[in-house]
Amino acid sequence: MTPTVPELLAGCAAALSAVPATEDAGLFTATRLRTVATINVLVAQECATGTSVRIWENAALRSVLAGAAPRYGAAYTEAASIGDGDLSLATLDDANAKLRRLLIRLHEAAEAADDTKFDRTILALYREMATRRELKLPGARAAG
Repeated sequence: MTPTVPELLAGCAAALSAVPATEDAGLFTATRLRTVATINVLVAQECATGTSVRIWENAALRSVLAGAAPRYGAAYTEAASIGDGDLSLATLDDANAKLRRLLIRLHEAAEAADDTKFDRTILALYREMATRRELKLPGARAAG
């Protein structure tokens, strides 16, 4: 399960509003506050880019799926009918989940057909999707 922004913020609120036991007042409470701060930084990043990333991703998924229809069947044309709705994160995520399920089916079909070109197209899409969804931990150094 991937927690949503509202779930993460509710957890942070609960952690901040819980009165620590006397024996927890030192290091444990400091660690809890740092954890809440880190989660809030990540939530802020998600809020800043979440909608645009999902809109891009859903369009990219639709494009790959539509491109597969001539070779893998009309079932993939249904991707065009999966809309982004009201553009809320919840609605975009719902559409994204449906599109991803179709992509997984397509990827399985491409692998079964030994379609290396389409397999690489899908793998490139997976990489781009992961890159666009990447969140940066505060204080973390870039790899490489």
